[in-house]
Amino acid sequence: MTTLATPAGDTLTRNALAVLQPGFDGTTAPEWLRRRIGEGLASVGLFGRNVETAEQVAALTAQLRAERDDLLVAIDEESGDVTRLEVRTGSSYPGNHALGAVDDTALTRDVAADLGRRLAACGINFNWAPSADVNANPDNPVIGVRSFGADPLLVARHTAAYIEGMQSSGVATSAKHFPGHGDTAIDSHHSVPVIDVDRDVLNSRDLAPFRAALAAGTRAVMSAHILAPALDPENPGTVSRRILTDLLRGELGYDGLIVTDGMDMEAIAGRYGFERGCVLAVAAGADAICVGGGPSDEGTVLRLRDAFVAAVRSGELPEERLADAADRVRALAGWASVSGAAERSGGAPDTGIGLVAARRALTVTRGETYAAPVTEAPYVATFTPLPNIAVGDETPWGVTAELARRLPGTASGSFSGTTAGAEALAAAGQRRIIAVVRDEHRHAWMSSAVRTLVASRPDTVVVEMGVPQSPPTGSLHIATRGAARVCGEAAAEIITGA
Repeated sequence: MTTLATPAGDTLTRNALAVLQPGFDGTTAPEWLRRRIGEGLASVGLFGRNVETAEQVAALTAQLRAERDDLLVAIDEESGDVTRLEVRTGSSYPGNHALGAVDDTALTRDVAADLGRRLAACGINFNWAPSADVNANPDNPVIGVRSFGADPLLVARHTAAYIEGMQSSGVATSAKHFPGHGDTAIDSHHSVPVIDVDRDVLNSRDLAPFRAALAAGTRAVMSAHILAPALDPENPGTVSRRILTDLLRGELGYDGLIVTDGMDMEAIAGRYGFERGCVLAVAAGADAICVGGGPSDEGTVLRLRDAFVAAVRSGELPEERLADAADRVRALAGWASVSGAAERSGGAPDTGIGLVAARRALTVTRGETYAAPVTEAPYVATFTPLPNIAVGDETPWGVTAELARRLPGTASGSFSGTTAGAEALAAAGQRRIIAVVRDEHRHAWMSSAVRTLVASRPDTVVVEMGVPQSPPTGSLHIATRGAARVCGEAAAEIITGA
């Protein structure tokens, strides 16, 4: 590996390392990561690949903090569909869309505080959440149930409540994805989405939750890899000085940390190149570079470190801008190390508030052909869309596990495509059918499958675990507004009459 001749202890190199928030492989801290922390790395990011149990994560973060007391340990733990801490079981908390549907800000605050205490007990002090996006486009492929809803005022008040709750637990929040990722039909993991609305719409709709987040004292804001021509016709938000410096810092008066969304996403890496995109982001006003979701080795950290050093030496990146960014990272690390210390020693909560919230979020519709609760082992037909990259495909979802626990012998299958309905009917035999869908309105094949089942078997139960845009159908229709484990548990209670 060829790297620049940069002394490990010099200020420029330490600053270049300080702005990085890299990931790594494994469930213990690799030697190279511990060494780079000693050389100036101020943050690390945890992902599902780093998690086995809460106890293991606590041991891992303690191992990391042995190198640096004030280390920022970040995670993308939105709860609901996007969970890293419970990646293999599903989340103990419903996500934003469920909380927005209940519309009880005290509940949102309490759920976020409970989750924050759980993160803090694991030694995590920075959460790349919440989503403050207004889900203005029902066809949005990447936000959906990650948003509190489509009403800007509702999203604003719950964003604020979430931030207040989580930060009360000593865990810093990061309102995302600035200036708003809700009105897109493209996933920025794949390409650059465009929010082609005028400034007045952006002000009244997309920016409203971020103003609420700033007023609530969020310690960080995460940038979006989206193009908003009304703000900057050329550059996506993450690399736009007009959006990060002129708007967020200047007009909105924000003085906290700006962290980027994952820089290996195609919207940035595919357009500018990985290293150059990271340099452009800091030049535009970002302070922390999230790079751990994809590349997660030492070489990535060294390449980016050297790219920042080279950009300063060439004059492309002002040294004072890099130093300012590094200082903001260290300032947040200092706040989090003090605020989270008591929570780390307090142990994880066990309040059950996640299931309480999931139950309250349900909408249950009984059809004209409503049949009695399911009391014998049914057949669960799960209609599975392509996985959302933010959610991932590791986390289990649905109602099969919960129904099998209540009704031993429950059978199941996963189906997709134009013949899904017929295949599910054949597989079910004479068993009562539970059809599980996710964003049915976005998938014509899924709607067709549900119609096939209901036409042939009117006693079919339909469970919608995405955004409930399609009209309720079936003998019983349950909208959970998310696919967290507790959402499946709450739905199973209704299905079985428990």
